[in-house]
Amino acid sequence: MTKSFAGVQALRGVDLDVREGEVHCVLGQNGAGKSTLIKTLAGVHRPDEGTIVWRGEVVEISDPDTAIGLGIATMYQELDVVDGLTIAENIFLGHELSRGGFTQRSEAARQTRELLRRLGHENLAPNTEVGQLSAANKQIVSMARALSHDIKLIIMDEPSAVLDTEEVKNLFHVVKELTSEGIAVVYITHRLEEIRQIGDRITVLKDGKSMASGIPVADTPTAELIRLMTGRTVANVFPPAEPLAADAPVVLEVEGLGLAGVFSDVSFSVRAGEVVGLAGLVGSGRSEIVETVYGARKATAGTVTVAGRPLRRGSVVAAVRAGIGLSPEERKSQGLVLDEPIFVNVTLSSMDRFAKAGFLDERAERRVAAEQIEALELRPANTDRPARTLSGGNQQKILLARWLVHGTRVLLLDEPTRGVDVGARAEIYALIRRLAAAGNAVVIVSSEIEEVLGLADTVLVVSDGRVLQTLPAAEIDEHGVLDLVMRGTAA
Repeated sequence: MTKSFAGVQALRGVDLDVREGEVHCVLGQNGAGKSTLIKTLAGVHRPDEGTIVWRGEVVEISDPDTAIGLGIATMYQELDVVDGLTIAENIFLGHELSRGGFTQRSEAARQTRELLRRLGHENLAPNTEVGQLSAANKQIVSMARALSHDIKLIIMDEPSAVLDTEEVKNLFHVVKELTSEGIAVVYITHRLEEIRQIGDRITVLKDGKSMASGIPVADTPTAELIRLMTGRTVANVFPPAEPLAADAPVVLEVEGLGLAGVFSDVSFSVRAGEVVGLAGLVGSGRSEIVETVYGARKATAGTVTVAGRPLRRGSVVAAVRAGIGLSPEERKSQGLVLDEPIFVNVTLSSMDRFAKAGFLDERAERRVAAEQIEALELRPANTDRPARTLSGGNQQKILLARWLVHGTRVLLLDEPTRGVDVGARAEIYALIRRLAAAGNAVVIVSSEIEEVLGLADTVLVVSDGRVLQTLPAAEIDEHGVLDLVMRGTAA
């Protein structure tokens, strides 16, 4: 398979074969061609060269309807459910059950219950509005929609990205149920540990080429997968931390912070050069805590102080002026203006700096953005390229560049490596270390407990809106964090 866009080759000859009833994992760094490959199989793109042989016959997949008609369904990382509709309406969206021009709601509800039972989620009611569901249950709705057709292959793009540990276990259970029925699964992930639990064979992409195709999971060491993905061996993923100076001043002080119905009595401090991590499961209140510190949510109790000066509650403007910057969990919808060029996104929080007589000095904006692009090794190094076209790792670097340009003293990083490949992760980890070493105070939220423990100097274990324990990262491991969370009480 080959595919080019405006002269840029996204696929340079990709080979993939998938067997009935198997989980075929597709690995590769951001920009390796994974998204283009699955969109070609889904009928969103048409290949320039190459053939697709489906169940023994050469086919052309001209559009998504053709793919569905053949029995190929795709679940994208950004789930395509409609929050304002019910579960049943989402499942049959586009192929509604009707008779005589009238929708058969009762039949749709009956079939929805059957599909949900098949997926082990008979507790979900067909008339529930999808907007009320968790990310994990929205995935179930997306799977049920696929199964409402006669599907033989489901492509899953980063399905575990927003799930906690228990939700991932349930996802794997559902996948195994599907494969036991002969349905094939193409499973795209950045989490290498997942392939040991769920995968049968692996195809590795790099720069639009197949570096390995259909290799057995059981016979392929992780180090070899990393080498195939990156072209090098990635060792010491978490760079060593610089010793924290004994006289390092407290930059951020959070005292008794609370948000009614979400979390309460959260207190911690971060010194210059320190990384503080919030560890816990999805839904524990971690993201809401950093969003409240940032002023995106208005606290109902407590104070946030930066360099000794208290901030006004619920004011992002006050937080940014005080030197706080947030890289949100949903960087595409909450952090970036995707259709604007890189230089606009980088200077977005510092526009007054580039304004002259009511007009923005775009030349100065581009110059400053170019400096950050070089410093952060952002690729491709083109200040006019739309943010939408960059990989997840490079989009994350844009957000970091924005706050560096602004002169931020406190960085709040919510899921900084979500959807980021192993090579880019190592770069972001090194960058976080450099920012801390330069005297910045850093707060990290991550669903991956190993990531929090590997980067943080101090860890707050959070569960059900409460801080269970605060302790040095060196004094606790992943098992200890999960044990605290499951017991729900401080040790």
